[in-house]
Amino acid sequence: MSPASNLSYVLGYHGCDKATADFVLSGEGHLLASENDYDWLGHGIYFWEDNPTRAKQWAIERINMPGSKIKTPAVVGAVIDLGFCFSLMRSDHLEALKSTFTFLSESIHTRGESMPKNRGGEDSFLRELDCAVIQALHSVLKIEGFTPIDSVRGMFQEGQKLFPGSSFRESNHIQICVRNHECIKGYFRPTDLEID
Repeated sequence: MSPASNLSYVLGYHGCDKATADFVLSGEGHLLASENDYDWLGHGIYFWEDNPTRAKQWAIERINMPGSKIKTPAVVGAVIDLGFCFSLMRSDHLEALKSTFTFLSESIHTRGESMPKNRGGEDSFLRELDCAVIQALHSVLKIEGFTPIDSVRGMFQEGQKLFPGSSFRESNHIQICVRNHECIKGYFRPTDLEID
C-alpha cells in the first residue's frame, strides 16, 4: 500500500471553542486528538479540508449539545502536510481497509464478541464500526513493521439532498484526521469568516 503521492499541503479547518482557538493561535499549544470510539476516520485531530464554513457550522451546532465544551464557536485554520496519507478515495487503500475488516471480524468472532456498529440515523454520525476497522488497520501496520499512517482522508456525504432527485447533499465535505502532529506546519485564523 503506497501513500497518496499526488497530494501534499492542504488547508484544513477545525471547529472549536474560542478559548481553544486563542490558546492554539497564541503558539502556547496544539489542538488535541479526538479519541472517541465513534470517530469515523479513527483517532486524531479532525479538519474540514478547504471548508472553513463547515467548520464554523459544526462549532455552532455543538453549542447547545449536552456535554459540549464549545460555548463560543471559533475556527482554527491549519496548513497540513498529509505525509503518508491513507485516502478513502483510493482503490488500493479501500481494498486494504476491506481486508482489515475481514481480519477484525474474524478476530472478534473468535473471541465470542460482537462487532461494533455504525449508528446515528441516515448519516451514521456515530461510526463505531468504521473507527474500529481503521484503528485495527493502524495496529496491524505497526505489528507488521510498516510506516505509520500520518493522516486519513475521506469524503463524507451528509445532509439533505441538494435538490429533488439529486445525489448531492447539502453538507458534503472532505475530512482529514491528522494522526501525526508534525504534519501540522502552522495554524492561522481565517480572515473572512464571521461567527454569528
